[in-house]
Amino acid sequence: MTGVRTPPTRRAPRPGPGVPQGPAGTPESSFGIWDWARWAWLQLTSMRTALVLLFLLALGSVPGSVLPQEGIDPQAVQQYYAAHPSLAPLLARLSLFDVFASPWFAAIYLLLFASLAGCVIPRTFRLAGSARQQPPQAPANLSRLPLTARHETTLPPDEALATAAAVLSAKRFRLRTGDGWISAEKGYLREAGNLLFHLALLALLAAVCVGGMFGYKANRLLVVGDSFANTATDLDAFHPGRAVSAADLQPFTIALNSFRASYITSGALRGQPSRFDALIRYSPQPGAPMRGYSLRVNHPLAVDGVRVFLIGHGYAPVFRVTDGTGRVVFDGPVPFIAVEQAGLTSEGVIKVPDAHPQQLGFAGVFLPTAVDVGGKLGSAFPAPLNPVVSLVSYAGNLGMNSGPAQSVYQLDTSGLRQLPVRPRPLAPGQSIKLPGGDGTLTYTGYRQWISLAITYDPGTLPALIAGMTALAGLLLSFFIRRRRIFVRARPGAEGSTVVDVGGLARSDAAGGFEAEFPSLAGEIKAAQQGSEPAVPATGPAPVPAAGADGGPPAAHNPTEGE
Repeated sequence: MTGVRTPPTRRAPRPGPGVPQGPAGTPESSFGIWDWARWAWLQLTSMRTALVLLFLLALGSVPGSVLPQEGIDPQAVQQYYAAHPSLAPLLARLSLFDVFASPWFAAIYLLLFASLAGCVIPRTFRLAGSARQQPPQAPANLSRLPLTARHETTLPPDEALATAAAVLSAKRFRLRTGDGWISAEKGYLREAGNLLFHLALLALLAAVCVGGMFGYKANRLLVVGDSFANTATDLDAFHPGRAVSAADLQPFTIALNSFRASYITSGALRGQPSRFDALIRYSPQPGAPMRGYSLRVNHPLAVDGVRVFLIGHGYAPVFRVTDGTGRVVFDGPVPFIAVEQAGLTSEGVIKVPDAHPQQLGFAGVFLPTAVDVGGKLGSAFPAPLNPVVSLVSYAGNLGMNSGPAQSVYQLDTSGLRQLPVRPRPLAPGQSIKLPGGDGTLTYTGYRQWISLAITYDPGTLPALIAGMTALAGLLLSFFIRRRRIFVRARPGAEGSTVVDVGGLARSDAAGGFEAEFPSLAGEIKAAQQGSEPAVPATGPAPVPAAGADGGPPAAHNPTEGE
């Protein structure tokens, strides 16, 4: 990646007929749409822009971790609306209850993907070329390198170089030979690691994109004794990817046999959940036999590539409503949503549109362990030790046959009138007799419900593989060292050959090449004339002479052909 660039300046055309002239007689410079587009692309693929986008992506993910999300826990979103009625609509307009599917988050992600792709792809070609390049030519004066050694041998210069080449080749060095010298380099896997990391990074982003395009998320509230099929019409909330339709859903079925919740009964953590167990039966496809499974928190059900998570639970009081004509017009459980977690006090509504002579509606609370707290009802414990309900009764028009769609958890009282029935706690089996012959409501008991998060993400496995590959690339680039060995051989006195060996570490921030170099130099000498260790020319690590002004020596980087 590169730094931020300023727009390039176009060379002014040579003055001629029809060319506009500036104040000083020079032609006006032109900067067209293509130049602006190229400049914008350079800014997008710069290091600074990528870091800013990465920071914005991380910052935008914070609300998705702090606030409840529609695609994960819609019941928690309803609780947030109940607890913050003025703030919740504002957050909803900003898509903060569905952060990862919001337009602004998608824009940041796509810009980051384009920025990284525009930087990584050209860098990939450069790294691929670097991994294939040959070692440079040996410097003319090896004594100027950080690590040097010199010895003499009776072998002719050509044979001495051939012996040194054999030693270095056995150590898996890449060799390049010339007239009187050998250049060897090792550690090219470091560049391969960098290349692998960059490619894996692109693959990771692509895998996330695939998961968002071809995956989906859904939620289902399931009462004990009920079942559902994985169809768009049988799900409470369905959030498909852009390439997913209702026909693409896996055709499995799930039934809830029983649910058991355990709570801590004493100590500072009294009332906190200790274990949730949902015993379910499922069929992976129509006509297949049902299978049993114990669904627990962090132990999802995996069926046909879909994962089903247990994310919440609550109570569904069971009511039987008889209207003014004596008919039973409602008989079943009604899920109530928890509004506080300490005692699991829950709120809910019952709508009876088929009642006669007028429609009926009820709104109230369910208290698992009802106690009197200063003249008000409250729940002292989340387990159902003393389950009661308290309801407010209404009659009139529920407004379900016209107007906008209504939530099953809210009661529109604009067309209703409150009946003169004083709310009182009802234990299982107790009833409310409505005035004016409007009927009777009986609280017959309760069931429990669970909330399921259904997730299908085909990009999960590719993202995992890409992440592990990126980690492997980083490890290669961190632990593999690029180092070079140079050998020169020239005729010496009395028919001997003087062999100079020099070493240079291109990337050795952690050290280690200072210990490896004497061993290599010793092996080269031993292969040429015996096992006598090499004698360093200027000590283990020669120190260059000070500069002319008495200051520190000037840094020297040998270049090809030096």
